[in-house]
Amino acid sequence: MKRLKISKQQGFTLVEIAIVLVIIGLLLGGILKGQELINSAKVRSLADQNSSVQAAYYGFIDRYRAVPGDMDKDEACKVIGANTLVGCSGVTGTAGGNGNGRLDKGNWQEASAVWAHLSAANFIVGEYPGTATNASSYDATQAPLNAFQQPILLGSTSSYLDAGGSTVPERLGLILGRSTPVNILSQLDIKIDNGKPMSGVLRATKQTGGDYGAISDRSTGCVDTTNKIWDVAKETQDCNSIYLY
Repeated sequence: MKRLKISKQQGFTLVEIAIVLVIIGLLLGGILKGQELINSAKVRSLADQNSSVQAAYYGFIDRYRAVPGDMDKDEACKVIGANTLVGCSGVTGTAGGNGNGRLDKGNWQEASAVWAHLSAANFIVGEYPGTATNASSYDATQAPLNAFQQPILLGSTSSYLDAGGSTVPERLGLILGRSTPVNILSQLDIKIDNGKPMSGVLRATKQTGGDYGAISDRSTGCVDTTNKIWDVAKETQDCNSIYLY
């Protein structure tokens, strides 16, 4: 009588398991490193954009002896060029301000005209009509976008956090835009300032009720106001900040 041969099922050896674990470790390490590089690129993009806008703003003042956005429409048409600005040569719209030498708090006409003047004078890339009148009309056609495809805004405001108390002075600054993850803003703050969202030149914006509406607001969970730190642990993805000039 013939005996049936029963094959023994062999498991993985320790060497094989070790090789698999090494491969998994390398893959995870590569993914984490890749994400770290992406985050670093986003931080660098925000920092570079801020520096570029600041240089353009002061460069415009130096050349024209006037504030971009605040410059009177007729004056802007005369010195920048009638073929590039809305409001010139009979084109409908008003790309200009009241000419009082400053960007007024919460003034959509001036905040929108900033980009029209800077682009027309070739200080920034792009073409912007400068015709936005509120937050809903202020979009990619009216302003440059940040690294997360949200519009940025240059204007005067007191809608930012301050460690000194509830009375916040009005300051000129660049609102860096929404949809920025809290960890990115924390890294950016460490890179260009003191790492604290309620002091220094880089501040968190108010949660709601900002001078520029939804453009200047942020979601909850971005800042631990008790400890005055970016609340990185909550991993909030819709944060906002302003760089004070």
